[in-house]
Formats: sequence, structure tokens, C-alpha cells
Amino acid sequence: MDMRSIDLNLLVAFDAMCQHQSVTRAGEAIGLSQPAMSAAVARLRALFNDPLFVKVGTVMQPTERAQALAEAVRRVMVTVQQEILQPSGFTPETSDRTFTVITPDIGEMHFLPLLLAHLAKAAPGVRLNAVSRNREAAGETLAGADADLALGYFPDLKGSAFFQQKLFDNKHVCLLRRDHPQLRKGSLTLKAYLALQHVVVHPDGREHVFERHLQQTGHKRDVRLELSHFMSLMPIIESTDLVATVPRDLAAICQRYTQVEIVACPIACPVIPVHQFWHRRSHKDAASIWLRAQVAQLFKAG
Repeated sequence: MDMRSIDLNLLVAFDAMCQHQSVTRAGEAIGLSQPAMSAAVARLRALFNDPLFVKVGTVMQPTERAQALAEAVRRVMVTVQQEILQPSGFTPETSDRTFTVITPDIGEMHFLPLLLAHLAKAAPGVRLNAVSRNREAAGETLAGADADLALGYFPDLKGSAFFQQKLFDNKHVCLLRRDHPQLRKGSLTLKAYLALQHVVVHPDGREHVFERHLQQTGHKRDVRLELSHFMSLMPIIESTDLVATVPRDLAAICQRYTQVEIVACPIACPVIPVHQFWHRRSHKDAASIWLRAQVAQLFKAG
């Protein structure tokens, strides 16, 4: 028997006949008139070359062939109703899903502690996998279904394939050790700032927003150390006279764990817009929608 020649709606009619053993009641159960239901039964008899249902008194009794088919057809009906036709959903309280999030080391420090604390209560079985990708690879990773979300500054994630939601603006500030000689001299002027020795971070080997702004304005600093990771700043700033100019959220984390002070930067610089990004393939995925809502609830300004 060729599956392509079978009208699967006939299985619905068969299942209804097995349950109700009446052409009239079976038709009412699945929304068919009595003539239409009788026609469906006739097609079933021709398909299986068996009477399937015979009238005994006031009911249509299933034949042995129908009884042999009944359990398998019922399983098909239940599978379709419960696994195929059910709207996609996500139950955070019982889910054990692993979400993969693209974010740099700053993002790991800023987003993950609060997000993990929230998930421990709202979705205790959910796991997070944080990965770092450069700007070009971030888009490929999202498009390839290897990540659910990107959190941070990813200006290359543009176009119709990506969605985004702004979370907050991140301005630049200066970090100095708590007993730095400059702090005894009052506010940090532009002249004093340029006279200090600096440490800069080039994540993934690229220049950051502030470095590009300095090139455009023509300001030159005395850079004594270049790093690849922002997390390395904490022990370096705390133990030297170097100054770092970093995003405000990173500075707050450094101040929380080390003996450093935050000082206003004397150079006006464009703020860094921080977003959450996702690919269109996961735009309507219930689990991804839920995760994005949690991120917005926790970190969206305003």
C-alpha cells in the first residue's frame, strides 16, 4: 500500500468509529454529516478490503481486522494531537535546556552573575554556555544555530537576518588605584590625563570604541601596556600607577573587587550601545523568547 495514495483524514474517521461505534455519533465527534461519515467508512472498507464495522443491534461493531488496527491508529492520533499539533511552548520551571550566549569577557562579568542568580529561581534546570566570538564570527554562529543570543556591542550584526533590542548605553570612565598620586591632585584634567601612563585593552586584537575616537580627535597617550582581555586589568590597575579608560559597567565590577577608584574621563567619547541580538531562525522559538524577556527584565534601562 502506497502512503501517497492514502487520505490520512480517513484514520480520523476510523478512530471515531472505534470510539463511538455509530456512524451518526462518530460524524458528530469529528464534524462530519452522516452522509459524509458514511462515505468515509465506505472508503475505509475499500482501503483495507474489510467491512471493518458491522451492525449488531444498535451499534457498529468493529471486525477483527478493525480491532487489530484500532490501537495503532489511536497511537497515531494521540501522537499527532500531543506532539505535532500542540503549540510550541517552554516551561522554565521544568526545562533542562542549555542556552548558548555570545558575549565578551566584559559581558561575562556584567551579565552572567545576575542572570545566573535569576535562573536559579525561575528555571533551576536551565544551563548557560557563554562563548566569545569576534564581530564577524558572532553573526555566523547565530546564523548556524550554534548560539541563541549575543549580548554586548556587535555593530556588525545588521540586516534582515538579525533582530536586536537595546539594553543600555555604556559610557567611558577612568580607573586608577585607590592611592594613586593623581587622586590627591583633584579632578582629572585633560592635560593630567594625557600626562599619565596608560594601559589599553584590544579585545580580539582589535581597537575599541575609545581608541578609534582618540585617533579621530588626535589625542595621544603614553601607552605602557597593551592587553587582550579586560579581566587582566584588575590586578594591574590595583598594583601600578597605570590608568585605564574602560566602559562604566566594567569599572563598577573592578571597583567592587579591587582597591580602585572610578574617575570621570576628561575626553568626551560616544557611548557604547549595548544590545541583545538574535537570528530570525529563533525569533519565534518559545524558549528563546523567554530568555530574551529575562535579559530585558534584568538589564534593560528605563
